[in-house]
Amino acid sequence: MKKVHVRNKLKFHQMYRYCLEPYKGMSSRYRCPQCGKAKVFTRYIDTQTGEHLSIRYGKCERVNKCGYWLNPYKDGFVNKGDTEIGIQKYPNKSRLPDLQQGLAPSTVPDEVFLKSRQSYDHNCFVEYLRTLFSNDVVRELIASYHIGTSKHWPGATVFWQIDGLGQIRSGKIMLYCARNGHRVKSPYNHITWAHKVCKLEHFRLEQCLFGEHLLPLHPLKPVAIVESEKTAIIASAYLPDFIWLAVGSLNNLSEKRCLPLAGRKAFLFPDLGAYHAWAEKAAKLSDICHFAVSDILERIATEQDRKDGLDIADYLIRYPLQQFQRKGERASVVKFRRSVN
Repeated sequence: MKKVHVRNKLKFHQMYRYCLEPYKGMSSRYRCPQCGKAKVFTRYIDTQTGEHLSIRYGKCERVNKCGYWLNPYKDGFVNKGDTEIGIQKYPNKSRLPDLQQGLAPSTVPDEVFLKSRQSYDHNCFVEYLRTLFSNDVVRELIASYHIGTSKHWPGATVFWQIDGLGQIRSGKIMLYCARNGHRVKSPYNHITWAHKVCKLEHFRLEQCLFGEHLLPLHPLKPVAIVESEKTAIIASAYLPDFIWLAVGSLNNLSEKRCLPLAGRKAFLFPDLGAYHAWAEKAAKLSDICHFAVSDILERIATEQDRKDGLDIADYLIRYPLQQFQRKGERASVVKFRRSVN
């Protein structure tokens, strides 16, 4: 089984030769070439040589104040090489990743992404988060998941799908109720895609896991996967020992999308009533990595909970965050924490 995991991990790096340097302490973070701020810049590395690319290739974590982000795949770096550090092109064309074979997924322009990173006082989902968490926690969640705002519907949210290379595959635009955090489905289901709203022609959508961009930044953390983006964001505040990702729907839990998980520990947290379906899917994907499927919700749910089809976030928000983090304050909280972990 371990050999299979290694093979898939190698396959992933062959697809994506250049990726953001994994976090290994502040020594792996650098001065941004644009804003000049120290220890905020993540550089791209060549996974075949372990060497850094030129200092201009990287991403500043000060998204709102700086926003610098240069991806080597977006400016033709793979084709032209980089003489500053002597990086070589792929030795033969058959080894080029999909990105160089004309099969690359389309991406949303950086300026569209950056423009969405504002107007949070008019973002209903962010307003809902503020009913659950302090302003500091909400700011951290916005920054971590790059939550965006859309004018397509007043108060709409953009959940950007950013892969491990920092490429913006697209953004799912959804409308939530600021009061209770429920999706707005009347008079119709308010959900669409950023590339459709922007009318990007000949767009080839290839989804990735929501939150995938966090994987290279936390190489040792276990992964937790849920269905909805909302659930992943909320759960990440309560249980930060995991990298929380979302698949959107069970059909999106596919081999191709799970390839970046090779070699990791992954836990699936299905909504109530979906345990068996997720367990079957996990068994089919066992060649990539071992998925542990949590049945905690099935064990603690009431009949009303089952009728409502609750997910793990619905249980977590029953406890104020500070209370949940103070172990031992209430036996029920401690029991829930232990069950999840």
